[in-house]
Amino acid sequence: MTSDSATPTGPDLRQGVAFGDLPDGRMLAGHAGGEAVLLVRRGEDVFAVGAVCTHYGGPLAEGLVVGETVRCPWHHACFSLRTGEALRAPALNPVSCFRVERRNRSVYVQEKLEIAAPRALTLPALPRSVVIVGGGAAANAAAETLRNEGYRGGITMLSADDSGPYDRPNLSKGFLAGSAEEDWIPLRPPEFYKEHDIDLKLATSVVALDPSGSKLRLADGSELMYDALLLATGAEPVRLNLPGGDLAHVHYLRTLADSRAIIAKGQASRRAVVLGASFIGLEVAASLRARTIEVDVVAPETIPMERILGADAGNFIRQLHEKHGVKFHLGTTAASISAQSVTLRNGETLDADLVVAGVGVRPSIALAEQAGISLDRGVAVNEYLATSVPGIFAAGDIARWPDRLTGESIRVEHFVVAERQGQTAARNILGARERFDAIPFFWTEQFDVAIAYVGHAERWDKAEIEGSLEARDCAISYRRGGKKLAVVTIGRDHASLEAEVAFERAIASA
Repeated sequence: MTSDSATPTGPDLRQGVAFGDLPDGRMLAGHAGGEAVLLVRRGEDVFAVGAVCTHYGGPLAEGLVVGETVRCPWHHACFSLRTGEALRAPALNPVSCFRVERRNRSVYVQEKLEIAAPRALTLPALPRSVVIVGGGAAANAAAETLRNEGYRGGITMLSADDSGPYDRPNLSKGFLAGSAEEDWIPLRPPEFYKEHDIDLKLATSVVALDPSGSKLRLADGSELMYDALLLATGAEPVRLNLPGGDLAHVHYLRTLADSRAIIAKGQASRRAVVLGASFIGLEVAASLRARTIEVDVVAPETIPMERILGADAGNFIRQLHEKHGVKFHLGTTAASISAQSVTLRNGETLDADLVVAGVGVRPSIALAEQAGISLDRGVAVNEYLATSVPGIFAAGDIARWPDRLTGESIRVEHFVVAERQGQTAARNILGARERFDAIPFFWTEQFDVAIAYVGHAERWDKAEIEGSLEARDCAISYRRGGKKLAVVTIGRDHASLEAEVAFERAIASA
């Protein structure tokens, strides 16, 4: 997803704007020195920041001002109006800040301000070293946050992946579809970790954790000590257990290497079968169709995504895919796979040069289990993301935490949640005692439709649609016992942000 919002529009803010023309909490998009700038008044203060989200280039002028922050309408990144700091993932870089001068009841945007480097923390209780097991969204966000908070101790990231941290959502979306270049995928270039003194070790597996000795044993037999530990081991795909499930043309999509392999195989394939109608499965189907590959989707449910989105939205998604040539085979599963076909349990046989299985993932909790850390269909953590073992935290796909909105313990397998948990865990490693209260958010892109989901409704008994699915302009509220737990929007980015804020306020007032 890209934007032309970097093109300066609106007034030249260097020429001045009447203070009275700036309603409190409203945004004015303009430009200064050839750069798109957003002017925002909060009480008697006026702030000027870059108008383009540093994540995917979303137009912040179409977002929402909350306190002294502005939130991006696309993927809910949050920036400080006072400092430009990226306060919440998925944005990792700040927006620019400009000096604002007030003269004669007018405000003038002046020069761009330098970003202040974080002060070094010198608290006596700080850990001497932090080790992060994992190399994904939570791990990367934690390492960056430690440095952004001024921590100067040792940071080691142990990643089993061959590649440095990358933008996992793009693997099934733009990158797989061919619309995103591979150089868009890394979250940071390799030099970033060296410049910030983060010891990133790739292709490194941890085989044992000894909490009593505060040490890890690696696959090569070496040991590594830690003062504080973050487990961010993520999840792994559920593997097919059927004849032919291990054939070379059967693929899973979890890593950058997986996506590359599917792309390579797709270049020589005419027909693909996608097993599973999950978000990943359907994104893969859409991306393969963008490469003009014939696609059949096989899934046990009778309506795609019905359990998560409801029958109406599920049927809308099915019709969307069918309009783009995807064929569905629902109410059945694969029985066997051969070199050129997939046989279904209903007796049907589908030609297939390529098979992609998206039948779910499992949290990678073997290390935590071996170490005796408390589990609950994942790694159990408290509101501060601390595990049952002092000094050990967990974040991302493995973490099950107490959700104040639903009153239940939940585990969410989404990129933005993982990043935000990594940020919170890092601050708590440094002694912040910060609750993880961020409202879960994720998005999916299928063909030309973007769907945003905010909140968490693992179970719901009522789905209320405001607007029209067919017109791609709607908000769907999911309730249980009359309580709103989640909101899905199509074509209503501002409403998605408003729902997020409403959920935050509900938690704050509980």
